[in-house]
Amino acid sequence: MKIIICGAGQVGTSIARQLADEHNDVTVIDWSADLISRIGKTLDVQGIVGYASHPDVLERADAKNADMLIAATLSDEVNMIACQIAHSLFDVQTKIARIRTQAYVEPQWSDLFSQDHLPIDVIISPEHEVARAILRRLQVPGAFDAVSFADDKVQFLGIHIDDDCPLIDTPLAQLTELFPGLAIRVLGIRRGEHTIVPTAADQMLVGDDVYIVTDKEHRERCLSAFGHEESAARRLLIIGGGNVGLFIASELEQQNSNINIKIIEASAERAEEIASSLEKTIVLHGDALDADILREANVSQADAVIAVANDDEVNILSSLLAKKEGCERAITLVNNNVYRPLMSSLGVDIYIDPRATTVSTILHHVRRGRIRSLHSLPAMGAEVLEVEALETSLVVGKSIRDLDLPAGILFGALVRGESVVIPRGDTVIQRDDRVILFALADQIKSVEQMFSVQLGYF
Repeated sequence: MKIIICGAGQVGTSIARQLADEHNDVTVIDWSADLISRIGKTLDVQGIVGYASHPDVLERADAKNADMLIAATLSDEVNMIACQIAHSLFDVQTKIARIRTQAYVEPQWSDLFSQDHLPIDVIISPEHEVARAILRRLQVPGAFDAVSFADDKVQFLGIHIDDDCPLIDTPLAQLTELFPGLAIRVLGIRRGEHTIVPTAADQMLVGDDVYIVTDKEHRERCLSAFGHEESAARRLLIIGGGNVGLFIASELEQQNSNINIKIIEASAERAEEIASSLEKTIVLHGDALDADILREANVSQADAVIAVANDDEVNILSSLLAKKEGCERAITLVNNNVYRPLMSSLGVDIYIDPRATTVSTILHHVRRGRIRSLHSLPAMGAEVLEVEALETSLVVGKSIRDLDLPAGILFGALVRGESVVIPRGDTVIQRDDRVILFALADQIKSVEQMFSVQLGYF
């Protein structure tokens, strides 16, 4: 594919790196010569210095032959205009735009991005993506990552292996013997800086981050098997009343009337604004790093603190202070890559990478074949994908053993009708199966080819 990426920031660079590694023809546009120089030295992409909303710049990027434009600059308006020009002047088929200003993405203005107005095919709101990622983790206490696949029939979980995990040093082949009837498959293990695509003989060690898939109905039993029986959070303290904090509180108010929510917001004006828009949430004006404010919020009784302020240092330190005061869990938003390796050692239970959530959403719309859903794992250099097997896909009618899968691809679960199947080597892929699989980044093309629709289908 020929893809133009507008913006060479963290999101644009991450997408460019993954797409270039998969041998796509990628061009990156940014007004900063320094960023373009840096990306040109590290990635196999073409870099163009200029404003992505200028027609002559898009022409230099050969937009007339582009299959897709991804607008991820820091300016919503530049992103929108770039998509409009790509459509009107160059007939680019697919336009994706990152839009951060909430006024643009409110439901009553949804017609703005229709083909008759601003022809943008996919709108991505980073704040909403981050908020949804946090809400998913609140639903699954004990997991540091949680995503649903196949219409919520299959659950993908990231679980940290602690000292009290009963499965330490147990070969994965024995999981079926130890837990008969439990639908579970270990897809990947992160051990220090190493990614392991496990075999039946591999074992889980203390400190590992383990990624699994399981039948949604077996989720609690699965977490219990790994030594996690935490209860759902009922008392929440949110640090930061920005777009993310407000969205989380609003969603929780609608979902659950029994939950107790408090927000600490540093701006008096913003505190009054969000207090008027929330019905049950208590909003406190103050500094989240002030111990007196935390005590006023009754942080010692909170089940979880959710730190989503606009400052990484505030998020990290307020999370640590909350845990020191007795809060059970901390979910922390961290933008700066420098801090992420420190999270576990500092005591932060779950950290949210806004770049990863946005990249996952964008890549879902980039992938070819019958990929229905996708979750990116940047730390693993991998993705978890849900792929549909159509009648003429290369995999249909073959057993998994006969597919001779490349190293780096592991099938985790099949959804066949209403049933969830944990596949074995002799499992035969059938038409309309939905396959949830783990793939290292350098094997994504292989996945797309295996599940692509052959010409005979049409």
